[in-house]
Amino acid sequence: MVTHWARRVVLGIVAVAVVASCDSVPSGPGTTAFTSLTGGGLHTCGLTSAGDAFCWGRNMEGELGDGNTTSSSSPRAVAGGHTWERIAAGTGHTCGVAAGGTGYCWGRGFDGQLGDASASDRDAPGAVAGDLTLADIAGGGMHSCGLEVDGTGHCWGDGLDGQLGDGTFDGKSVPAAVVGGLSFNAIATGYSHSCALTADGTGYCWGSDEEGQTGTGERQNLAEPTAVSGDLVFQSVSTGGEHACGVTVQGELYCWGGNDFGQLGIADPTLDFSSVPMLVADSITFESVSAGLDHTCGVGADGTAYCWGRNENGQLGEGTFELRRSPTGVAGGHRFDALSAGGAHTCGVTTGGESWCWGHNEFGQLGIGSGKDRSEPVPVQSP
Repeated sequence: MVTHWARRVVLGIVAVAVVASCDSVPSGPGTTAFTSLTGGGLHTCGLTSAGDAFCWGRNMEGELGDGNTTSSSSPRAVAGGHTWERIAAGTGHTCGVAAGGTGYCWGRGFDGQLGDASASDRDAPGAVAGDLTLADIAGGGMHSCGLEVDGTGHCWGDGLDGQLGDGTFDGKSVPAAVVGGLSFNAIATGYSHSCALTADGTGYCWGSDEEGQTGTGERQNLAEPTAVSGDLVFQSVSTGGEHACGVTVQGELYCWGGNDFGQLGIADPTLDFSSVPMLVADSITFESVSAGLDHTCGVGADGTAYCWGRNENGQLGEGTFELRRSPTGVAGGHRFDALSAGGAHTCGVTTGGESWCWGHNEFGQLGIGSGKDRSEPVPVQSP
């Protein structure tokens, strides 16, 4: 198992027994303020159509970016007055791309994951070094990655397992170019691995491979991008704690890596891991997928939400706290545009623009104004 600070902290909290909630469950529609949501380890962030960013949940290292370190169970505006094009929540930090392509990060910075040439925490956005013009950004366990507008990849932060993809196993506090000369159009960061897609849909992964999470069949840590096995053509890819998943252009879902909690969506309870992609629920056509710490969620072609894997905090949203090894429908009958799986919680925006979250809520990461875990979707408060 990965022994990074990120995974130890999240797992330590997730493993706490669930206490039955005795307060009322929020009712009514979720706020329509957000066009996208991103789930981190113990916090969540949302982006509005006007480019305003809000975060909520744990804030001990400043990951909410609101200028202090007080946790919040309701959305708080990210400081700085920027107009945001992208935002991505990591384990204890958050990164975003502002209008014009400047990258910013905030929160925990001990391993250089903020990319500002320091190892200090920030409670408000600070510019990523290097004068890069970014089109996308991703926050992982203790590292971050971004894509320039020309598709060049850069990563920074902890590099012990090769997750920066710069050909070394060293950490960097400023962006380091991903080697290999590849041009990417999507990038994703797990807790100690990274994956990206080229324009032709080829998947590449690098970093920790203890559980086969690079999907290359190697099971050895990789310091540079290596093609995912199977000659699959992906439209999207997502990375979790020790696993990754991708949706092909045909709508087929494949997952690979660790499967201790059924997060690969393969019903076989004897399957501990897979170092190559495995087809998930061939009866479902998927539009998107999001890999969390030890659970995974996906949206079907009709907007139906499915989740599977670890469920001690209700992060699967199907009304129980029981582990599921195959895709299980999320309760409530909502139709979603997209989902984001975090440490042990999940959030999504419906086709009608409503925001809902469920799962672990000790730090208020569901954004509902209280701190009880929820095993079914509950509406996010308006900012």
